[in-house]
Amino acid sequence: MSRRRAREVALQTLFQLDMNPVEKGAEVAEARQAAIDVAVAAMDDDEKLGKKDMAFLVELVNGTEDNRDEIDSIISENSKEWKLQRMAGVDRNITRLAVYELKFGEEKLTPNIVINEAVELAKKFGTDESSRFVNGILGAIARA
Repeated sequence: MSRRRAREVALQTLFQLDMNPVEKGAEVAEARQAAIDVAVAAMDDDEKLGKKDMAFLVELVNGTEDNRDEIDSIISENSKEWKLQRMAGVDRNITRLAVYELKFGEEKLTPNIVINEAVELAKKFGTDESSRFVNGILGAIARA
């Protein structure tokens, strides 16, 4: 369950970074770490992440952000109906996180696991339509 919680905190961090972009440069690493710190501080004490899960969280955030241009390109190619910037911020960042895990993640998980985790995030943080939307885009990406 703690890896799921790490994904939730990573999503919150990515959403914060998406809504408050930092220009390229030396401040990027500081902004990422500050966003992670804010999201972790908001956690209940009984939900705190262990060292391995914190490392996973940092990998998810940095990996998604480092590969963001390529990830956004993959999403755009597989989302003909919706332009990336028109997607709800939560849905966009859930999809980015999942695409990172599918295509770039250090640990190779089966697409079904990644998609299921993304759908669960969409159910928890998105709208009533988010889980179907995220599932559809990720399904197209997994089949490509």
